Amino acid sequence: MKAADFKGRGTGHQPGNKYEKASLVQEHIEGIDLPEYEENPPTKFINVNTKSALSVNDSPDLPLNYSVNPYQGCEHGCIYCYSRNSHQNWGYDSGLGFETNILVKTGLPTQLKKQFEKKNYQPQTIMLSGNTDCYQPAESKYKLTRRILETCLEYKHPVSVVTKNSLIERDTDILKALSERNLLHVYFSINHLDNKLKLLLEPRTAVAQKKIALIRKFSELGIPSGIMVAPIIPGINTEAIPQIIQLAAEAGARKVGYTVVRLNGQVKELFRNWMEEHFPDRTDKVMHQIEAFHGGKANDTEWGRRLKGEGVLAKSISDLVQLSIRKYLPKESKMPSLDFSQFKGNGQLKIF
Repeated sequence: MKAADFKGRGTGHQPGNKYEKASLVQEHIEGIDLPEYEENPPTKFINVNTKSALSVNDSPDLPLNYSVNPYQGCEHGCIYCYSRNSHQNWGYDSGLGFETNILVKTGLPTQLKKQFEKKNYQPQTIMLSGNTDCYQPAESKYKLTRRILETCLEYKHPVSVVTKNSLIERDTDILKALSERNLLHVYFSINHLDNKLKLLLEPRTAVAQKKIALIRKFSELGIPSGIMVAPIIPGINTEAIPQIIQLAAEAGARKVGYTVVRLNGQVKELFRNWMEEHFPDRTDKVMHQIEAFHGGKANDTEWGRRLKGEGVLAKSISDLVQLSIRKYLPKESKMPSLDFSQFKGNGQLKIF
């Protein structure tokens, strides 16, 4: 199935779960899958328990060691998302299943409090989130991210939020309180300015203009914000890089980061199908350029190279980003240092 057959979805493909020995398929008359027989599948929310609130990152090319992921799977539907493959660990496919089966970790805020209370716990900046977006549509109902931020405020624990969704505006009160105590960084992921491209590339995210407006609002409130131009996809969004950085800087963004796309696991197949559906005239060229980033492969697991790529094209993108930063961001612009001295865990607060 094509993404066009499912309104608001990044892909209609279901590549199967590599951990399952057999796959179940829907039967149709004469064995033919016809779009007119398919309904736009509703999103299912499944409550799950986890052993720990914190995920530990041991990758030397990631700036933060701790991440908290209140949801697994994501309705945003970003076709390039590296997290799609992890959904197979839970028994779902990395395609449409990743977008329509959202695992909700309802007990996570309570678990986080318990971890903060451990006597040997050492605070480090927590990333919200390292896997799937903490402000995806499910958050409007379950409010797990808000509860996590409330916990961080209660324990005076530093946190860094990364999102593509404007739902973050709902929590302005908590974000402002955290910022006043030097406990917060906010990053918006913006990789294009074309709303038509958005509907294809990351269908259920906020438009870039809304995110830039929020940077301006947060800047006026003293909430330190930056952007991630991520991922950069050659032949798709590279031309927008300078203007994205310019608009973000004018709105008050204090820092700019970027990554290039990498297509790990089944994401390569999903992305190629997406290219053939929407940009068939440049599919091969774009795929070859992506492979040029990563030593001839679409995927890359080598620390350092996997995020920024290597080679002539990767260097030209790096140069373009750095030139735009020098041109549009004030020299003194930077994120404030986070304050760990205020932490109130390790038994200093009583858990009820």
